[in-house]
Amino acid sequence: MRNALIIIFAVLTFMSCGKIEGVVPSVPVNFRASKTDPRLAALNSAGGSVVISGYGVAGLLLYRQADGTYSCYDRCSSYQPEKLCAISPDATGFTATDPCSGAKFSLSDGSPVKAPAVKSLRAYTVNVSNFEIFVSN
Repeated sequence: MRNALIIIFAVLTFMSCGKIEGVVPSVPVNFRASKTDPRLAALNSAGGSVVISGYGVAGLLLYRQADGTYSCYDRCSSYQPEKLCAISPDATGFTATDPCSGAKFSLSDGSPVKAPAVKSLRAYTVNVSNFEIFVSN
């Protein structure tokens, strides 16, 4: 019985040591800026988006929804995230494209809208207070 427990424990240990693939890594994000910051000028109208470098895995993509709220996604594509391909907003203002695979994502909710992507973008929490925008996870 004792040998069986040792074998089960060893099998579970080896199985749990595997690296999770296909997932955008979770990294601490704490971005803060004034809404009047010139870098955020595109967010003054609905459908506007701004790329912020230096945060998240591949940068941040801030987006202003039609209802005036904000969404923020990691620019790291959810399709083969180990390649660290940074999505870029399209001219339409509604989607963003992964330049490595051609996958497209909706900026309203981060969901995939064109194959080969099947997972949504990693979303971050956005709070607006006293004319400042806070992005965190």
